Amino acid sequence: MPKTNFSTLKNKPNRFKKRVGAKPSNTKSQFKRDSEPEKILIFNKPFDVLTQFTDDENRKTLKDYIDIPHVYAAGRLDKDSEGLLVLTNNGKLQHQLANPQNNKQKTYWVQVEGDVDDAAISDLQRGVLLKDGPTKPAKVKKMAEPKVWQRVPPIRERKNIPTTWLELTITEGRNRQVRRMTAHVGYPTLRLIRYSVGDYKLGNLQPGQYQVIDKAIGF
Repeated sequence: MPKTNFSTLKNKPNRFKKRVGAKPSNTKSQFKRDSEPEKILIFNKPFDVLTQFTDDENRKTLKDYIDIPHVYAAGRLDKDSEGLLVLTNNGKLQHQLANPQNNKQKTYWVQVEGDVDDAAISDLQRGVLLKDGPTKPAKVKKMAEPKVWQRVPPIRERKNIPTTWLELTITEGRNRQVRRMTAHVGYPTLRLIRYSVGDYKLGNLQPGQYQVIDKAIGF
């Protein structure tokens, strides 16, 4: 078994400000030079944390949890979503995981409001028409409530209205796509946890924990 390293860091003040109007660079200079060792991390992003290392509004970012330099997120995860985020200094791996043209599967555990019926699941499986076009077919099924951490703050549940957990797998990466898909079929998303990206899985990591991977898998 490859040796892994688990680390959980306390929150610390963000002392770095990004320049107003500055845009993140997508050039190869972001990633490792030949002399640098490859770095790959899997991270359980907590709720209400931005998928970036700096913020000019002093909100929580990856810097509050990850102390390994020169790694960048392979794809994004919304501030109000939780779960798996892969970070690396390997530009090729980042492209493989983040570019939707590579059809890497991303699996989410989704808690929605209401008792989801078979018709809604069939619609999600076939694909639904959103404002930015139809979604590709997805893998969708009901699942038992997963044994995961309590969210802070907890979701807002309405009395006498049940909730349903879905396991939903897509290969696209549109903005807030899963939330828009469930809302389209009449079941708003209450909680969204990403469990896997390609061959990388969240495992038993708790919110704020990361694991160092010795080498890329499925690549």
